[in-house]
Amino acid sequence: MPTIKITVLPENKVIEVDPATMPYHEHGKKGSILDICIHNDVQLEHACGGSCACTTCHVIVKAGEEHLSEMEDDEADRLDMAPGLTLHSRLGCQAVPKGDITIEIPSWNINYVSEGGGSMNLGGAIPPPKK
Repeated sequence: MPTIKITVLPENKVIEVDPATMPYHEHGKKGSILDICIHNDVQLEHACGGSCACTTCHVIVKAGEEHLSEMEDDEADRLDMAPGLTLHSRLGCQAVPKGDITIEIPSWNINYVSEGGGSMNLGGAIPPPKK
């Protein structure tokens, strides 16, 4: 199987992976956008750990949508709650690339992390106050 290129906007980082040799499967579905990003030092928030229980790994597919796994009902239902939802939105933990794609991480997600929000899974986030 040929190498897959994933371009991540707005930083314009290109990740090249060989699906046949990826040892991944810790974040979302095996070989998902989230799985690939995390293993290639691209911060993509994933508050639920990639279990399709939140929308923090929401990405917008800019090119190559036909090269992604088909959206399942669980993902479609969850996406309905995503801020900034578009016709090209996917959850990074559920979408598995089969060919070259270009995705954009929404600015609200990037800003949350870069302004000190941290990541609930990767550390740095301030826990909510106890009641």
